[in-house]
Amino acid sequence: MARMVRKQIYLEPHQEQRLKTLSRLLQVSEAELIRRALDLYLRQALEERERQEAWQRLKAFAEWWMSQGPVPGGRTWTREELYEERLRWPRK
Repeated sequence: MARMVRKQIYLEPHQEQRLKTLSRLLQVSEAELIRRALDLYLRQALEERERQEAWQRLKAFAEWWMSQGPVPGGRTWTREELYEERLRWPRK
């Protein structure tokens, strides 16, 4: 087992009761449950941060693209033409 670092935490009474109950049900220590919960929280927090950063990059790209203005010469297609073409595609 890896070297452990001791941390002291304070729990609300309802958290302590739920921790004890789950510890008994799963037959693992309370410390193990706290480590698992912390791992899960940290992983989810990191994933959320990565999603937010990706969204900001996408938003910046969209804003840059829109700032370029209309395409010279305008569109060469209409919405109706796109739908007509889509209806001709082979269905799978």
